[in-house]
Amino acid sequence: MPEIKPPRDASDDLPDDQRPQDAPAPEGDLDGDETPDGFAEDGDDEMSPELGEAALAALHAASVDEHGEKKRCGLVAIVGRPNVGKSTLLNALVGQKISITSNKAQTTRHRITGVRSDGPSQFVFVDTPGYQTKHSAALNKSLNKTVVSVLTDVDIVLFMVEAGKFGADDAKALQLMPKGKPVILIPNKLDAIQRRSDLLPWLKSMQDKFPFAEFFPMSAYSTSDIERLLGVLRPYLPEQPWFYDAEMLTDRSERFLVSEVIREKLFRLTGDELPYNVTVVIDQFVEEGTMRRIAATIIVERDAHKGMVIGAKGLQLKRIASESRQELERLLEAKVFLEVWVKVRSGWADSEEHLRSYGYE
Repeated sequence: MPEIKPPRDASDDLPDDQRPQDAPAPEGDLDGDETPDGFAEDGDDEMSPELGEAALAALHAASVDEHGEKKRCGLVAIVGRPNVGKSTLLNALVGQKISITSNKAQTTRHRITGVRSDGPSQFVFVDTPGYQTKHSAALNKSLNKTVVSVLTDVDIVLFMVEAGKFGADDAKALQLMPKGKPVILIPNKLDAIQRRSDLLPWLKSMQDKFPFAEFFPMSAYSTSDIERLLGVLRPYLPEQPWFYDAEMLTDRSERFLVSEVIREKLFRLTGDELPYNVTVVIDQFVEEGTMRRIAATIIVERDAHKGMVIGAKGLQLKRIASESRQELERLLEAKVFLEVWVKVRSGWADSEEHLRSYGYE
């Protein structure tokens, strides 16, 4: 095989005194003899003392609060069957409404994060859809996947049930609880129990079902119970810098919160008249100083249009818009102009122009 030679350089034909000489490496060049300030030589394990001290100081500042106490931060999942009070508990723990509630199953469709910063501790609560076992629709399967995926990421799990009750749906949700992570049993609606002593045998039976780290019977509406629960959770939080700023309450946008509030009013004011998969779409969200100008569309299925969604028993759009606006003004701390429409497969209905044509006076 012929010898492979490197490409010929034309400068090889020049006299020695005319050949280009190697230029000295520029000052600070990594290929030269000098190493730029702040960088370690090859084989050295440490940076310059100045950078090392600055990095350590920054790390220390992020790890302690203003009183020098070590910061704690962790993810806390709230899990249970539908309608057990998960969203109510999340709102109480955060101290502000960020997750909607209603008596309709699977009102929560999304993974919603709420943040509570208290002293040196930051609690990052994750509200999940209720784990659905009765229906196998595509939406329910998707929501159940959300529940399962959350449990792989968190540091603590709050498993919610109704105090004194444990049904088949609770048992299926309990099977999802991760091993090797602290799971705290939250028997909610304690105020509905007449005699607290009746709860002791039930608590014993629950311990036989799963090795819970703690029991915490409570009512999500009790301020004192909420404060005590935070105290119970604090030691389980890992010692590490906070994930969010102290002023942060949720990772969701105002636009998302608006759509959820409107959907909540739909469920509260119409009950079973609406199909489960009703959707609210925000078409316009404009900030005008201290005013929020919002236009929303409620999308429903055609089947529900037949005498149920629009008609004498149907959507009370004026009430829905009015109550949503009042709720949003408290939530957004701004004046709100809200216009609500309905869209069905047979056409549109404006909340102002077409109410009478659909049976409203």
